[in-house]
Amino acid sequence: MDRSGTRLRGVVVPMITPLRPDGEVDEESLARHVDHLVGAGVHGIFVLGTTGEFPFLTDARRTTAVRTTVAAVDGRAQVVVGVADTATPRVLDHVAAVADLPIDGVVVTAPFYAATSAPEIMEHFRLIHRTVGDIPVYAYENPPRVNGATLASNDLITLASEGVIAGIKDSSGSDAQLRRHVLARRDAGLESDFVILTGSELTVDGALLIGVDGVVPGLGNVDPGGYVELHSAARNGDVERARTEQERLFRLFAITAIETTHPMGPSSRALGAFKAAAQHLGTIAHRTLAAPAVPLTDEDAARVTALVTRHGPTRPSES
Repeated sequence: MDRSGTRLRGVVVPMITPLRPDGEVDEESLARHVDHLVGAGVHGIFVLGTTGEFPFLTDARRTTAVRTTVAAVDGRAQVVVGVADTATPRVLDHVAAVADLPIDGVVVTAPFYAATSAPEIMEHFRLIHRTVGDIPVYAYENPPRVNGATLASNDLITLASEGVIAGIKDSSGSDAQLRRHVLARRDAGLESDFVILTGSELTVDGALLIGVDGVVPGLGNVDPGGYVELHSAARNGDVERARTEQERLFRLFAITAIETTHPMGPSSRALGAFKAAAQHLGTIAHRTLAAPAVPLTDEDAARVTALVTRHGPTRPSES
């Protein structure tokens, strides 16, 4: 299969990985959740991103999640696979495990744990590109998750000009950096060859206005239709409609900051909220998180449900 011309655009949801209480992948829930996302009109699904809890899944569970997703999507949307890991050889192992599937790209962070700088990170991407053949490689910029490592816009453009990377998902949280990427791409004449996606759920309308190609919103697991509506409004120049939808989604994002019964880190809180909301909406059976995350209690989940009820979306049976 020739995938070299494929480029991600639009709404690409970094999908949660539904788990059974024993920690195994809940394949039935995963397929149902895929149907929910595709039915809402999303353009792509990103499996095994941060929202997919990839660092906490065994290699076997990662492979199950990818193969189940690809089968469930069945060509109805693009599928990209997170293959991030601590070092290049482990990334290549993850690529080898899914290379036979009809995927539309792999998503790669800088190596983590070891402290790296731009030369090592660029070589990391070059080695991966040499191995993956025609599978597009997308850089995943998320400095807090990779020891603060980052690539400057000029380095990204160098890799893009070499054909090493097809685009970037920027989760740095810096609007200024996102604009630098857009300007550097324009200056290099790579608008059609290098995709820029924002990883922020909260400033999508502004990001689309300055020229990014799409959004990768974790909250899209809860309200994929809202992000499709926001993307459509922004692309059609309906600034007021885009702003209104973005403000509603901004309020809905408060589910990731609820007061919880037990102390927990922000990842447990946010991923627990996404899963609690998905369970409430009927797309997954359990809100189990991968160890060692702290689970939400029923009381916590009720707080999430109250915010979903207030800000949307409604359950399919209620719409």
